[in-house]
Amino acid sequence: MDTRRDPSEGGRVAPHTDIRRDGLVGWLPTSLVPYALLMRLDRPIGSWLLFLPGLWAFAAAAPSWGRGIWLTFLFGLGAVVMRGAGCVVNDLWDRDLDRQVARTAARPLASGAISTRQALAFLALLCLIGLIILLQLSPAAILLGVASLVPIVLYPLAKRVTDWPQAVLGVVFTWAAPMGWAAATGGLSAPGLLLWAAGFGWTLAYDTIYAHQDREDDALVGIRSSALTLGERTRPFLMVAFAGCIALVATAGVRAGLNPIFLVGLAMPVAHFAWQWRVIDIHDPALCLRLFKSNRDAGLLIALALLLGRL
Repeated sequence: MDTRRDPSEGGRVAPHTDIRRDGLVGWLPTSLVPYALLMRLDRPIGSWLLFLPGLWAFAAAAPSWGRGIWLTFLFGLGAVVMRGAGCVVNDLWDRDLDRQVARTAARPLASGAISTRQALAFLALLCLIGLIILLQLSPAAILLGVASLVPIVLYPLAKRVTDWPQAVLGVVFTWAAPMGWAAATGGLSAPGLLLWAAGFGWTLAYDTIYAHQDREDDALVGIRSSALTLGERTRPFLMVAFAGCIALVATAGVRAGLNPIFLVGLAMPVAHFAWQWRVIDIHDPALCLRLFKSNRDAGLLIALALLLGRL
């Protein structure tokens, strides 16, 4: 368990928390802060990771710059809202367990800052906003958006019944790839599915890195994860997952008829993944969090490579 010594507490060791009350959250009225923390507005990395597979699809398949920009706006806003809704669902499932884990004990539901009834009402509001955004898309994308609700609800349960809940998260957090492809083209074809598969491997990698922060606490409270399953085998697993991601993105680009220059562009995310693989230390929670967050840049580099293939 990652801990930090707090001088104000007479030298006692204070538990690490990933909650941040600065930035945007610091500007909000006090009454809204618990809701902002509940939907993780203090940590936008989750919204980025949910959004980026959709950006890959727009970069590869948007019929025009204007359409691509409009879809980027819709999916960006939708990612913030639906990531927030997913966090509410997750915290409703996990509120009792969260109280037992140092990093999550201060979350609004676990700490009692928000009641279960208030969280459910807030969840309904977020889902309504998400529905309004969804209705701006093509019929095929709307159907995919509705279908995504199933894995979103099941993910918190997966942590209790499988050693690989990251696989369920991989389905959820890359759903924007097939949705984005359908929104850009009006239907779903092989390149969109290949980008989904690429994102799946990417998610397995970065969320395994993230899960190493909680490895000891998870073992104590009975939460299962790929980090606990892999342990010291994490590094070779990351190599396979990252390589699979790049190979599938490359195949998707070829199937989509992109200019071969995009293959040269893929050298950028390859270098980024190689850096993560080289420096990872699963016994350093702060480094694991830093590497996890760096995957925003990796995802943007993949989008840039795909965009180069449209030039």
